[in-house]
Amino acid sequence: MSRPSHHQTFSYLIWRDCEQNYSINPKFYMGLQDYYQVNVNLLLLAQYLDQQHYVLTQQQWELLTGAIEQWEENVLQPYRRLRRIAKVHLDSEEYQKMLDVELIMERKSQYMLLHKLNLLQGTTLDAEPDNTEPSNIQHYLSLFGLDVSIMAELTTQAGLTNS
Repeated sequence: MSRPSHHQTFSYLIWRDCEQNYSINPKFYMGLQDYYQVNVNLLLLAQYLDQQHYVLTQQQWELLTGAIEQWEENVLQPYRRLRRIAKVHLDSEEYQKMLDVELIMERKSQYMLLHKLNLLQGTTLDAEPDNTEPSNIQHYLSLFGLDVSIMAELTTQAGLTNS
């Protein structure tokens, strides 16, 4: 059961919680990114919002995705590809510097997402285990034609690379 929609303001601290989720199994998230082009920041945000019982609609997830689409396609993703190609040609210190720059770009994406999120109005769900309303993870993954079950599948797969 859901309570009326309301506007909630989120702080940049949500990314700390998201990073804790990421640190549990980075290969899982990288696998989703590499094999399905899922944006890790958006997936982590969906998980966080689900934990808070704060649900956005499918259309709102499309808006969040659109908020970083140009930045990701024109700057971050090409840089990530370049970093991966350059890895074999760089010593570890040079490669780490490239990773650090990529992290700065990721932080910009997070800032853009947070700004857009704070403009949206979600729905707060009751924390009942039998709640059947779609989750944020379901809404986000459906943008890729994926089902929530893909998350369970990837956690059991071995050998996902973390570049």
